[in-house]
Amino acid sequence: MAQSPQLDRVIGMIKARAQATRKTTDEDRASYENMLASMPMADDIETERVGAGGVPAEWIRAPGAQADRVMLYFHGGGYVVGSMRTHRTMLSHISLASGFSVLGLDYRLAPENPFPAPVEDALAAYRWLLDQGIEPGKIVLGGDSAGGGLVVSALVAIRYAGEPMPAAGVCISPWVDMEATGESFTTNADVDPSVSKERILNIAKVYLAGKHPRAPLASPLHADLHELPPLLSIVGSIETLLDDARAITERAQAAGVEAVLEVWDDMPHVWTHFASILPEGRQAVDRIGDFMRHQVG
Repeated sequence: MAQSPQLDRVIGMIKARAQATRKTTDEDRASYENMLASMPMADDIETERVGAGGVPAEWIRAPGAQADRVMLYFHGGGYVVGSMRTHRTMLSHISLASGFSVLGLDYRLAPENPFPAPVEDALAAYRWLLDQGIEPGKIVLGGDSAGGGLVVSALVAIRYAGEPMPAAGVCISPWVDMEATGESFTTNADVDPSVSKERILNIAKVYLAGKHPRAPLASPLHADLHELPPLLSIVGSIETLLDDARAITERAQAAGVEAVLEVWDDMPHVWTHFASILPEGRQAVDRIGDFMRHQVG
């Protein structure tokens, strides 16, 4: 499929942020928000701030979204940056494509709250949804980048805790290996506009705060993945995190999980962010919506 003319614009935006000098965590957070502030959201999207088991969260509902079908979503940003301000527009597209209500979680961030705070918050929010009467079989976990890894970590934590499993998980450009061992960190180093091995290792140190990089709930690549629900991972072919997506899919399949990997040609990290302006972003979101409806039935 030919690339859309909008792709060059998107890659330019990503490169500009990656190359900008940021000296503090606050500056990094503001830079991320500024890049995505131009993504327009439709006027008919409903949003509602809530506390989900003590964790700040936001309901995002497109017209016709069903209240009893929920995606619990974990934003990306290396566990250091990101919020519903950066992800609200993308989640509105997911709600529209799937017909689900989306609950975006503002989980605690490092360095103020390092591992395992995001995993604890994800489990608390999931339990809150169950307490609201949402059936586990009508819940899908979703996330991008660090949030994509958190999807798998949360599923493992849910199993550890003895809670009923959700219907499925969706991982967009997932980061699942704190040691950045994938070969694609080298082979895609010159074409990925935003994610380098050096940056991954630096933010891993911040997130781990001295914990072991192979801790299963931090690096779910090293977790026991048995009895997890179906997983869909989508990743761009030019991403340094390509092998993270491949590896978690292979590990899940080896554990008997129904896991599917889709590699999208020439797409950068979390291109779904740009669904408002990028046709390939909308196509990927539509694929996610199809998967969600299929798994929940």
